[in-house]
This record gives sequence, structure tokens and C-alpha cells, in this order.
Amino acid sequence: MPSPPPLALLHHARQMFAEHHGWLLTRLQARLHNTADAQDLASETFLRVVTYRQLDAVHEPRAFLTTIAKRLLFTLWRRRELEQAYLDALALRPDDTAASPEDRAVLLETLDYIAHALDGLPLKAHQAFLLSQMDGLGYHAIAAQLGISHSTVRRHMADAFRRIALALARQQAGIAEPSRTLKR
Repeated sequence: MPSPPPLALLHHARQMFAEHHGWLLTRLQARLHNTADAQDLASETFLRVVTYRQLDAVHEPRAFLTTIAKRLLFTLWRRRELEQAYLDALALRPDDTAASPEDRAVLLETLDYIAHALDGLPLKAHQAFLLSQMDGLGYHAIAAQLGISHSTVRRHMADAFRRIALALARQQAGIAEPSRTLKR
């Protein structure tokens, strides 16, 4: 369990919240056109700020907040796209095979864990995984389509499956997703 942030960092986070929360919330509302989602994202942004250990090194707070909020916004959009794709796939199934609301929630959470696990992959690795799993292409076809070697496809797939296995193991163990680290 991480240790609580030092008091100086909490003070700095509180000051950043007081000075920039309204600005961030206004930007998010303009982007989302939904006050509740904007409030949720602003809250999550400042939660990430509180846990950032190098907060005293931030010289451009609005740029810093924008970076965090954009990452959270992309995560929100990705989750909604996954949910919509899942709901579209369910709509094609006969009613007698439809999943219960509980099963749907578990499946959506699992899809989110998988998407989160794939986030750190390089673009070609991400594409290779999707071509394999969504389009059913073999490794040679993927290599030809992406212009990479067969062994590179195998390496990308192994990395993707390793990340997914780790994410699913975390989910089954009830361990929260690791927070994303901010790169400078």
C-alpha cells in the first residue's frame, strides 16, 4: 500500500485545486456536454494530482491538469466504445442466449481490463493483436498487412497476451488496475 503523500504535496494539491478546478470543470463540460461526466473527470483528475509525487516540480499547472484530464477522457471514450461494441454484438444474438445484467457488467469490466492492459503496447503490437483477435488473421497475414516480420508478430502477440493475463489475474484477485504514471 502506498504511503500517504507528504503534507507539503497535499498543500500544493489543495492550492492547485482551489486555483484551477473551476477552469478545468468548464473545459471538460464544453468537451463532454455533460455536467455529471465533467464533474467525475475533474474529480478523478485531482485525485491523480494528489497521488503525483513530483507535484512541486509542476511549473505549468493547467498544462499538467490538461494532460491528466485528456488521458482520463480517452479512457472514458474507449470504455464507451467497448460498451457500445459489446451491446451491438449482443443485439445480434438471439434473446434466449442474452447475458444477464450481472454477466454484462462482468464482461464489460473484463473488456475494460483488457483495453487497459493493451494501452501500453506500441501501435503495431496493438494492431497485430486486434487483427488476430477481431479479424481472425493468422500471424503471416498480420505480418504482411503491417509490414513486419512473422517473429515480430509472435513477439507482439506474446506481449499482448502476457499483459492481458496479468490484467485478468488482477481482476480475479480483486486488485485494482495500476494507476497510470505520468511521463515527463
